[in-house]
Amino acid sequence: MATGTETNWAAPTETEWLLHTAGLRGDVEAQLRVLAREELYIGAPKTQVDARPDLVHWPSYRDPSGWLCKPVLTRGMLPQWHPDWVFHDVSLKWAADFGWREPNQLLAVNPGTPAQLFLPASPEHRAVWRRVHEEAERPGVRLTALRHGALHGPLAYGLACGAHLAVVNDVPWNEVGTVHQGYARQLASLRASWGITEPAGFKRQLDALLDARNSPPEPDFVLGVREELRSGLGEPPPAELWRETAAGHAQDIGIDQGSVKEIEALVRRIIRYEARFRADGLLAPDGRVLTTVAYDYGRAVNLARWGLEARFCTPHEAEQAIVYAGALSKSAYRSWEDFSAAYALGRVLRFDEESYGRYYQQNVEAHRVLTEHEGSPWRNIPWR
Repeated sequence: MATGTETNWAAPTETEWLLHTAGLRGDVEAQLRVLAREELYIGAPKTQVDARPDLVHWPSYRDPSGWLCKPVLTRGMLPQWHPDWVFHDVSLKWAADFGWREPNQLLAVNPGTPAQLFLPASPEHRAVWRRVHEEAERPGVRLTALRHGALHGPLAYGLACGAHLAVVNDVPWNEVGTVHQGYARQLASLRASWGITEPAGFKRQLDALLDARNSPPEPDFVLGVREELRSGLGEPPPAELWRETAAGHAQDIGIDQGSVKEIEALVRRIIRYEARFRADGLLAPDGRVLTTVAYDYGRAVNLARWGLEARFCTPHEAEQAIVYAGALSKSAYRSWEDFSAAYALGRVLRFDEESYGRYYQQNVEAHRVLTEHEGSPWRNIPWR
C-alpha cells in the first residue's frame, strides 16, 4: 500500500531509506526483504512490561477507512528515550505468527512517516511474510549509524570506543538512548551476564569497568614486565627473558607456585595471540599490546547504553560515563588501531582459550569494518 512521496528525505538509517525508495517504486517485495532482516519495535508502558515481561502488548488503532492497524517501528524511527516508555523487539516472522483475528487488518510500519508501509495481514499475506523471512539474507558484521546520533565531539569519541560491540551486535555505534536489544531482553541479559538487577548493581559494575577492575589483572602484569624490559634493553625482549622475568616478579611478590606457572603460560599465550593478530592485520608487523584496559573501557561504553535502556540510569549519567571512557581510552593508547588490538587481546584472553573461534573472529571482523569502512568513526574522528 502507499508510502510517502518525498524524494529528498534524509532518512535516519539505511533501513528507512530502503523502505522509502522501494515504496516510491511500489516494490512491496523489496520492502518485505528489508523488514525481514531487521528488528521491529512495539512500544509499551514500562509498568506494563515490568508486570509481564514475557507478554507483548500490541495495541491497535483504526485508520479513517476502518482498517485495524497494528503499528511497529524500525530502529531509526524510535522516539527519544523516556523513563516510562519502553519497547519490545520483534521480527516480521513474529508479526506473521501473531493471532490476527479480525478482518481488514494491516501491519502499519512507521505510520505517518516517509518510511511508512501498510501491509494487509490476511493469512495469505502473512504466509508471504514467513517465506520472505525464511529466505532473507541476515546481515553479517556491518557498521550502522543514526543520522541524528552523535557524530563529532567527546560523546561520539566515547561511543566510537564502544564500536566493537556495536558492530558485533548490529546496532548503531552512535546511539545512546532508546533501544539496544529491547527492554525485557536487555533486563534479562544484564541479570544473566552481569548479575545486575537494579541501579546500584549497575553502578558498581560500571565503576569497576571504568576503573579497569573487571578484567583479570594478570595480562597487564605480564605486559608491564615486557615494557620494563623493553625500556631497559632498548628493544623488545626475547620471549624466554620475558617469561622468566615475569615469573620471577610473580615469585617476588609472593604468588604461589601454581599461579607462577600460569603467569608463564600467559606470556606464551600472549605471544601466540599477538603473532596471529599480526597475520590477521590487527597489529602492525612490529606492533604489540601495551595494556588491555581497552577491553574494560569499551565494555563500559556499552554497559552505559544497556543500563540506560534498562532504566538503571539517566541519559545524562550514561553520556557522562561514555565520555569518561573515551577520555580514559585516549590517555592509554596512541591510535584507534592500538586501542582495537588491546580490546581484542583482552577479550580473547577472557573467553577464547586459543580456539580462534567466535570471539576471535568477531574481533577480526569488527576491526576490519571499523578501520576500512569509509563511514567508520575511526576514519572520521581523530584519535588525538
